[in-house]
Amino acid sequence: DFTGFEFQPNAKLIFTPDKRQTIWASVSRAVRIPNRLEHDLQLLYLDQLAPGFFVSGQGNSDFDSEQLISYELGYRIQPTDALSFDITAFYNDYNKLSTGEVGSPYLQTTPTPHGVIPVFAGNKGKAETFGVELVAQWQALDWWRFQGSYSYLQMQLHADGSSTAFLPDSPEGNSPHHQYSIRSSMNLLRDVQLDTTVRYVDNLSNQAVTSYTEMDIRLAWMPIKNFELSVVGQNLLDSQHAEFSNTAFSMPMEVQRGFYGKFSWSF
Repeated sequence: DFTGFEFQPNAKLIFTPDKRQTIWASVSRAVRIPNRLEHDLQLLYLDQLAPGFFVSGQGNSDFDSEQLISYELGYRIQPTDALSFDITAFYNDYNKLSTGEVGSPYLQTTPTPHGVIPVFAGNKGKAETFGVELVAQWQALDWWRFQGSYSYLQMQLHADGSSTAFLPDSPEGNSPHHQYSIRSSMNLLRDVQLDTTVRYVDNLSNQAVTSYTEMDIRLAWMPIKNFELSVVGQNLLDSQHAEFSNTAFSMPMEVQRGFYGKFSWSF
């Protein structure tokens, strides 16, 4: 009930010129409604800038929903029964993103005289994200299948001209520009499967996380119908590597090489 009625429509158009080709386009709108903190926060001291000067956090009862208009365009072709390619381009236009607006400083006299700089929730952020995703699938043999994928992402974040704000930690450096993966799926025997995945993730410049390449392997045995035993190895190329960082810690969080076994029974 912070913003009342919200409208989130979407429309998609699909065209199939023949049985091996598909072209599609879509447009959609989405919102993120405010949370209780953005609406009602009253935090007396958020930070101390200098002796005698403090930053306070304040909510905004007029805080509006963040808004997104998303555009997508895709094409799929299947040259043969064993081979297919998909490509999708996207463009996302964000408005009224959350910002921390700086208000006019004022003086408080209790418990001792000190200056306060209020920072309240605002809607003066904007952003554009765009990119492309590619997927290829190849049934090389009856018992051997390959799948490859690649994605590119570009983000641009800025505040409008009337903003007095500092933007939060820029998400431009919190998401990888490039990612790809190649997966091999093999039915070695009637009841034995071997899956191998190699993946690459680009660096996260805002988190001091370097790019990495890793490999996962899964070997599964199905001795009887509906019962499976499997062994999985993850992140096999390095003993450990950083994948993300948390602002509560000074160093990126490390993900280690791991192994586990699993059995499943479906009925």
